[in-house]
Amino acid sequence: MSEKLQKVLARAGKGSRREMEQLISDGRASVDGKVAKLGDRVEESQLLRVDGHIVKTESAEDTVCRVLTYHKPEGELCTRKDPEGRPTVFNRLPRLKNGRWIAVGRLDVNTSGLLIFTTDGELANRLMHPKFEVEREYACRVFGEVTDQKVNNVRKGVELEDGPAKFKSVKASGGEGINRWFNVVLTSGRNREVRRLWESQEVKVSRLIRVRYGEILLEKHLPQGGWAELTLKDVNYLRKMVDLPYETKSMIKVEEGRMDKRTKTARIRRSVRKHQQRQGKSTEKRRAPR
Repeated sequence: MSEKLQKVLARAGKGSRREMEQLISDGRASVDGKVAKLGDRVEESQLLRVDGHIVKTESAEDTVCRVLTYHKPEGELCTRKDPEGRPTVFNRLPRLKNGRWIAVGRLDVNTSGLLIFTTDGELANRLMHPKFEVEREYACRVFGEVTDQKVNNVRKGVELEDGPAKFKSVKASGGEGINRWFNVVLTSGRNREVRRLWESQEVKVSRLIRVRYGEILLEKHLPQGGWAELTLKDVNYLRKMVDLPYETKSMIKVEEGRMDKRTKTARIRRSVRKHQQRQGKSTEKRRAPR
């Protein structure tokens, strides 16, 4: 049975479906040696290449959809590689034999909190698509005078340089004076949207943490720089929310699923410490005189 090329490439972990559509339009994909064009359909037996490299593909039935939650620290970039050698969120993730991890949306370098990664490009594409209105909740500390009128403005909507925007909800969550905390909810993921909405009211965000994506929470036991794989139940919650069929397999071993939170947390913290030690050694090597 044939499938659209962009869907096959997305499932192979090359990126989101939207990214694959652009890649095909740019002439970077080929099928059986011929440059592909947008709209091409492919069979399982055909040879696919991206930028000249063979793409290992699997049928939809053989592919296991994996999803991770990651606690991003401030200072990490949401990019695969940085020419300046700065740390990126992808440095800490577990290695894959096939495919690659795809970030569901981005957080800017000064924002911390929940990031979701998946091996399924179609799932990533749908979770980010405005059509599905997936909620993103942030805890934000703001500096400046926040009046009832300003709160009403960002709830009802304001005009930003890239179009209208608003918070679905705004809830005060602590602090006093000109340093206060609010929890805000969006159903879109535009660049620096939370910060820009507050800035439209002459209020500056001094701390920003994403705490929820859909109903997936930033777990308190997950340390900064730590990741955890979602159970089959949670994976299927995300898939159902964006009208994708249920997954039937999981890479989580039975004994891992039975671990208590304390054991899981200890394992995650050990992994984070090992990564920090490797990063420290790598930094020392780069700084060493030659």
